[in-house]
Amino acid sequence: MNHSYPFVNTPLPYSYDALMPYIDELTMHLHHDRHLQAYIDNLNALLKANPCIQYLSLEELLSNPCRLPVQLRVPVRNQAGGVYNHRFFFDGMEKPEHSSVDECLMGAINRQFGDFHGFQTRFREAALSVFGSGYAWLVLDCGRLRITVTSNQDTPLAYGQHPLLNLDVWEHAYYLKHYNLRAAYVEDWFRVVNWRRVSRRFHVGLRCLNTSCQTPFDAMGHMI
Repeated sequence: MNHSYPFVNTPLPYSYDALMPYIDELTMHLHHDRHLQAYIDNLNALLKANPCIQYLSLEELLSNPCRLPVQLRVPVRNQAGGVYNHRFFFDGMEKPEHSSVDECLMGAINRQFGDFHGFQTRFREAALSVFGSGYAWLVLDCGRLRITVTSNQDTPLAYGQHPLLNLDVWEHAYYLKHYNLRAAYVEDWFRVVNWRRVSRRFHVGLRCLNTSCQTPFDAMGHMI
């Protein structure tokens, strides 16, 4: 994964049609090759014009906005957030093979949400509550699971949270197949979640918490 300037659009970890019939091939082409590419191009242009922050990784650009010049905070959040959020979203899915949640993560889900169905209900409600464009997230926050939402391209990194899973609810993520039926898109997305990846992120987050580190981690679940 490419984490620093100049950024490149790395390939999807699966074929464009791998998520069918739940997410269509054309959406994946447009979402990855055009939408994500546009954020990468805009971020590179922004960093080219501001060499004082070129040394920061993608996660560092987002996790501590106070280190950035005031006039760059919103543009960086929008463009770097667009890159991070899309990469995280794409890497959180896989072919619909029903990957399972590991025992440790399932225990945390049961403690926080009652059971897995309770988690899905709460997550679905969060995704449907986003007004306009944004994301629903499952995060690790001070050692506890939490469902949260962000608007546009904001990220949980800015709030000291460890993201585990996100759902893109911008209309371009689902409109070709699901039209305006966001609820149907959410149900289909649940069928392609890569729970092995989510579990890996969860364990990395716990390890980071236990060692009192403040280092964010990437979409693959690796510390940066």
